[in-house]
Amino acid sequence: MATLCIDIGNTLIKAAVFHDNKLIDFHPVDAQNTDELSRLITRFNVDAAILSNVAAIPENLLALLRSLNTFIVLDHTTPLPIENLYETKESLGKDRIAAVVGAHFLFPDDDLLVIDAGTAITYDIITVKGQYLGGNIAPGLQMRFKALNHFTSRLPLLEPRKDIPPFGKNTNEAIQTGVQQGILCEADGFIDLYKAQFPGLKVVFTGGDANFFDKNLKSTIFVVSNLVMIGLNRILIHNT
Repeated sequence: MATLCIDIGNTLIKAAVFHDNKLIDFHPVDAQNTDELSRLITRFNVDAAILSNVAAIPENLLALLRSLNTFIVLDHTTPLPIENLYETKESLGKDRIAAVVGAHFLFPDDDLLVIDAGTAITYDIITVKGQYLGGNIAPGLQMRFKALNHFTSRLPLLEPRKDIPPFGKNTNEAIQTGVQQGILCEADGFIDLYKAQFPGLKVVFTGGDANFFDKNLKSTIFVVSNLVMIGLNRILIHNT
């Protein structure tokens, strides 16, 4: 059975097709144009779909997906293949729960710290028993650069640099080192904190800035692209 996982952002729809738990097609499509999604459904003979959204769902997309045998809009009431112990489930980001579901599917024999490094950075714990305990939310890399520029009158807006000095010798270096070394120290600190509670903890990274951490952290990590999509697919299969 081919399954379709859709993640709707503010400007783009990310679409992924799976067959027998294997990702066979992934690409972004225009949120206002569902013709390409219709072609995906026909091309791969899609029978079931799940949708996660932060923006409004276009009516023509809803009509298209409702024609399938199984269609789920992910929310806090959707049954999950893990135990969700978060206290305010209705406010839990759909990408966070999908990421931990995906990580637990890929690494079922480990306690996991799942770090999604995007606009914000989320740190989430799921145990080897499949219990999602919760986590933390912090500003992402670009957000920190923008905050220093926005909330001060003289600090410039800068981009990350590849070589990070231990301390800045001028204002630009001071900003870049402060942001980049600071975010690495934060991540290493959380990893050490949780490893003290969960010996053998495995760290799984995903998100647009995952490679930055992969190259610079002192801890051993596993980078998994499309982890949210893998999790969405597992939730869909759990409900079919």
